[in-house]
Amino acid sequence: MLVGSEVKSLRAGNVSLSEAYGRVKNDEVWLMGCDIQEYVEANQFNHNPRRPRKLLLHKREISKFACRAFEQGLTLVPLRLYFIRGRAKVLMGICRGRKRYDKREAMKKAEAKRDMARHMRRR
Repeated sequence: MLVGSEVKSLRAGNVSLSEAYGRVKNDEVWLMGCDIQEYVEANQFNHNPRRPRKLLLHKREISKFACRAFEQGLTLVPLRLYFIRGRAKVLMGICRGRKRYDKREAMKKAEAKRDMARHMRRR
């Protein structure tokens, strides 16, 4: 459920899904952490950029897709945001989060990559 200034900002491409995730609350699915920047021409009627947004899903979609993720400890992740016939759609996926040892390994690889890039620049 979006307000008008959010839709105009989406059409302008001012959205970031990098930190967004889906959450199930009271048999409803909410999109949390999605950053839709304020629309410049909306001035006083602008929206809060990081507010939670309710996703409109059928009951069978919620029970099949979102509740399964909630019960198994999986995370709903928005993959893509697009328009079809004037309506904003979000493509959601289910994923399993990284374990602690996976996170440490990924941090080590990223740090090694940064060090190599830094040494190549000095050369």
